[in-house]
Amino acid sequence: MDQTTIRFSRKDSAQFFKTLNKRVNDYFKENKLKKTGNWRLHLKTIVMFTMFLAPYFLILTLGLPTWANLLLTILMGVGMAGVGMNVMHDGNHGSYSNKKWVNKIMGGSIYILAGNVYNWQVQHNVLHHTYTNIHEHDEDMEAGRVLRFSTHTEWKKHHKFQHLYSVFLYGLLTFNWAITTDFQQMYRYMKRKLSYGKLPSPAMNWSTMVIAKLIYITIWIVVPLIFLDIAWWQILLGFFIMHYVAGVILSVTFQLAHIVDDAQTPLPDESGTMKNTWAIHQLFTTVNFGTKNKIVNWFTGGLNHQVEHHIFPNISHVHYTDIAKIVKKTAKEFNLPYNEYKTTRKAIFSHFKHLKELGKQPAFQA
Repeated sequence: MDQTTIRFSRKDSAQFFKTLNKRVNDYFKENKLKKTGNWRLHLKTIVMFTMFLAPYFLILTLGLPTWANLLLTILMGVGMAGVGMNVMHDGNHGSYSNKKWVNKIMGGSIYILAGNVYNWQVQHNVLHHTYTNIHEHDEDMEAGRVLRFSTHTEWKKHHKFQHLYSVFLYGLLTFNWAITTDFQQMYRYMKRKLSYGKLPSPAMNWSTMVIAKLIYITIWIVVPLIFLDIAWWQILLGFFIMHYVAGVILSVTFQLAHIVDDAQTPLPDESGTMKNTWAIHQLFTTVNFGTKNKIVNWFTGGLNHQVEHHIFPNISHVHYTDIAKIVKKTAKEFNLPYNEYKTTRKAIFSHFKHLKELGKQPAFQA
């Protein structure tokens, strides 16, 4: 990844973000609301954890037939994705609660999702939210040589089929967290001394990850091997299904906001400066989808309100539907884009159509 320093333009003569920020702050003051989560988020937390963990205990205690156990692992995958999008995400953004210790606990739920707090905060909070859709700076745009998410990425022959095989790879997201990605990221981030807040001690950081991985393997693989009278391969299959379901849900949700036709992938000029200010950059690189669908709003943890989330990452997702009206109105006043797909179906179609276009051999290769 390119380590060139990126700077955002400071020229916003119309003062878009200053105006928007004041309007959003006024909304919370006038309605006497906190920007963090409320009872709706707390209730959802209970639902998501129940969906994720209850099937695990049912499998361990009821002696169900294999087909029933496999169905429960699918439900666990849905719950796993739900915990990640609704609880872990807000916690690691510091928006779940106004109490730091609560955010730390909720953010730490990533450990039972196979991830690591330090790695996630660097990749998501630092790299993705700061350098959204900027080639070689936003790691969410990087997929090795397997997938091509940007016109700035080198084209390979197999990319012409990526709109067909990509969804099968998406399911490996959290599975890769568990076995390889976390180790690679921690090595890379610690070497670059990247952090979200204070840089942790290398020894403490590595120790935390190794211990967390051992506990994770014990809970999800060793304990079932001990208590369940079923073949080991069935346990591993159930573990894989859980991860695969969660991976597909999480990956597709992420991609619909940034890897679609309407999301731009701008590059800095020769001095490393971006054309727009940071806030305006978010409007050009981020897309909303299905915001009128109550089920999508509820389950995705507001990740379908990516425009609002990217401009105000420290506001809990339970408020996005309300502040979206303010963001949309202000963007229109300043003649700036507010990209959105009315339905999730249209966003999915756009994503795979976009992948197909990116998979075509460019007329010229750099």
